[in-house]
Amino acid sequence: MSNALVLAQQTINTNQGLSAIGYGLAAIGPGIGVGLIFAAVINGSARQPEAQSRLMTIAWTTFAIVEVLAILGFVLYFLASSPG
Repeated sequence: MSNALVLAQQTINTNQGLSAIGYGLAAIGPGIGVGLIFAAVINGSARQPEAQSRLMTIAWTTFAIVEVLAILGFVLYFLASSPG
């Protein structure tokens, strides 16, 4: 029984590298999303300049929502790579 306790105390988390790769892959989605959001704002402002303030309001709102996904992935990375 004491050997099992010693082995349990010496466990090493091997998921640190995998969680870093997973976060890197998860950050691709929000990166593409932010690019698409502001590309649409630039396109819409070029077509209808008087709507630029309304488009920017919508863009910053959706930008915040997309960035929440990236922050969530960052938190999950630390939860997956933490020992224990």
